[in-house]
Amino acid sequence: MVKPCANAASAEFGVLAEGLSFPEGPAFDRDGHLWCVEMTAGTLWQRTVQGEIRSRFVDGRPNGIAIDTEGRVWFCDSGHNAIRRLDPASDTVSTVVDCIQGRPLDKPNDLAFDRLGNLVFTCPGDSRTEPTGYVCCLSAAGDLTVISDGLYFPNGLAFTAGDASLLIAETRRQRLWTGIWNADACAWTEPCVFASTAGPIGPDGIAISDTGDVYIAVHGTNRIEIKDASGRHSGMLSVGEGNPTNCAFDPSGALGLVVTETTKGAIFSFGDAGPGLALPSFCGSNG
Repeated sequence: MVKPCANAASAEFGVLAEGLSFPEGPAFDRDGHLWCVEMTAGTLWQRTVQGEIRSRFVDGRPNGIAIDTEGRVWFCDSGHNAIRRLDPASDTVSTVVDCIQGRPLDKPNDLAFDRLGNLVFTCPGDSRTEPTGYVCCLSAAGDLTVISDGLYFPNGLAFTAGDASLLIAETRRQRLWTGIWNADACAWTEPCVFASTAGPIGPDGIAISDTGDVYIAVHGTNRIEIKDASGRHSGMLSVGEGNPTNCAFDPSGALGLVVTETTKGAIFSFGDAGPGLALPSFCGSNG
């Protein structure tokens, strides 16, 4: 049973909810409501600004979430091998894309919009021991391309300020990559290793503060590692006995950094963290 905690915003380490079925992909919509997925339950989960809990069954294995400026919730679905989208206004779910070059997408994992409305997403598939993972870009015009491949479980990703760079977590090599992002060409160039993380599994979801610090949910550990804009270690947040999967900043600042974790199926709030980068301001596109 999910247990909401109404007063978590004021705590340095608060519990917003627990008892979820493998929560992932936290994101905030334009009205300030918090969304995440329950991956093993096939649901999208929402905590409203007022603290009300709602869920929407979508089937499959939903994972990362990105929300456009029309309020539509885009999510990776590794069960259906697709990028799908919920329109809360009509309560309809649709498949946006499910194949590339005639092949099904390979278990999409996480996704992010740039400021032109291009959608970048990772496809790790089963690349834990073989470098078969890749990263795609669905342009605002609807063109789908592979922008990087040969990776060991590409996972979380995030754009830096002004979309100058794109960060991608390569979980099974315990490292993050950075590269120049050309939004007009949907191209990721000059990739290089940005930072490494400790632990048996590796970096999962990523969030970036307004000062350029990179907050990394390190799966297989109990911590959020913080790197500065140059990739140097600058701090850490502990989730106690938890195992974090992803993180996101509350644009309002009320909840600080929100973290999903799997041991208790919990959502934590580090109220003093942040603020994060401003959300993209593009108009909804990609169909």
